[in-house]
Amino acid sequence: MSKFTHFNEEGRAKMVDVSEKNVTSRVATAESVIEVSQEIYEGIVNEKMKKGDVLAVAQIAGIMAAKNTHQIIPMCHPLQLSGIDITFNWDTDDGYKLHIKATVKVKGQTGVEMEALTAASAAALTVYDMCKALDKGMIIRETKLLSKSGGKSGDYSI
Repeated sequence: MSKFTHFNEEGRAKMVDVSEKNVTSRVATAESVIEVSQEIYEGIVNEKMKKGDVLAVAQIAGIMAAKNTHQIIPMCHPLQLSGIDITFNWDTDDGYKLHIKATVKVKGQTGVEMEALTAASAAALTVYDMCKALDKGMIIRETKLLSKSGGKSGDYSI
């Protein structure tokens, strides 16, 4: 028997039944990193980009993405999220890397890892979209789950 929960007895995709799971507090934090040029870095931090405040728009995009994850990831359950926070941190030690962290919370029967990953990814894509006129060579680097808590599978942290 497969350990994958998203397949029915015929081996076809299904949405997992969570109706028997306990409602618990669940939190997940994910990160995406986008590497930009010095020109883009300076434009963002000095709020000189022609399209406006890049990080403000990316933050809203991340929040919207988390709220709508079930509409783009087929087997995700629609969730009534209780909190979403997107934070930004520059690493300029070796180039110009923007670390985008998304933390998503819910009291529910299933976790919010996909919502956090989707939020971080959408925020990075929004930075790219708002800055691509200056340089299309930006690189969206690793996107990963940093931590999750709550639920049957327990806590996870890297």
